[in-house]
Amino acid sequence: MAVHELAAFIKRAPELLLADPHEIIADGSIKGQSAERKRTARLAPDRTPQRDFFIADILDAAPKADTASMEHPLFALKAGDSRIRTYERNGCTVTVKPGHDGCATIHDKDLWIYCISQMVEARNAGQEVSRVVRFKAYDFLRATNRDTSGRAYIRMGEMLARLTGTRIETNIETAGRRERGFFGLVDSAKVVEHDRSDRMVAVEVTLPDWLFRSVKAMHVLTLSRDYFRLRKPLERRIYELARKHCGTQPNWRISLVVLHHKSGSASPLRNFREDVRTLVESGHLPDYLMAYDPARDMVTFYAHGPKGRVAEAKDMLAGRPHAPVIAHEKAHARKARKRRGCS
Repeated sequence: MAVHELAAFIKRAPELLLADPHEIIADGSIKGQSAERKRTARLAPDRTPQRDFFIADILDAAPKADTASMEHPLFALKAGDSRIRTYERNGCTVTVKPGHDGCATIHDKDLWIYCISQMVEARNAGQEVSRVVRFKAYDFLRATNRDTSGRAYIRMGEMLARLTGTRIETNIETAGRRERGFFGLVDSAKVVEHDRSDRMVAVEVTLPDWLFRSVKAMHVLTLSRDYFRLRKPLERRIYELARKHCGTQPNWRISLVVLHHKSGSASPLRNFREDVRTLVESGHLPDYLMAYDPARDMVTFYAHGPKGRVAEAKDMLAGRPHAPVIAHEKAHARKARKRRGCS
């Protein structure tokens, strides 16, 4: 008997001793095992093993954000903000504590928006999703209207540091459940693949369970693709407030004092008022026109479209200010460019 055959026999000795002697075949196998091995050999390899993460690879997913973070100012409006911020309204309390790298900013929120957009598209297609999301760094940069230079990848690493470092304490209700929770804006993040120049290629992030519950309950709203073209943090924050509260209504009116509070702006009210007036005149806000009423110190948002124009006309007849003509012209030009397929 060859050495390797002897070794194989010794290895199987306990199995053979326990088997019925009449069931042992001359080649040393046990009756029934040979057929079972042949059946097993015919099985194709498992080419789709179960993963414990969701791969975000859907092209051109519509931008979406969760309604809770659109309502409450979780993200800082100023880079380098290292204050502990507390926001209270209608029974909800949010305390934001910065990490070593400062608080995550509203531009850092693009990561949330990207992941939520991907998960919603996948769920709509009947796919399983997980709060552990893996994606290509390049895809994220392109989808959020960022440049793809080497510096962009460095900034992305800094963004992940702020998101994992910023801690939130809140009792916000999500998916019908209100609890006092402590979490990071991103529970963890890691680079799972580098290229030859050590630039990040694939990234994996674990979103907080609080956010994942909101997505599973579909407490999300679609944003304009032009959201990522808004450069100023306050413009982004005011847009998401308008999107959350105006919704499908023709208009939404709010006092400047309350808007200032909801925005989470650290600027004095007089400076905030001037910033809002500048935004009203610019007509930059996607989907909405704005009108400022200095007599009442209020801002009105009008949705683009016939219903918004009717609401604005009614307000004009009631003696309220209308959106600036230049803002109307810019909105019209933007709409014309989209019809032509231009950016």
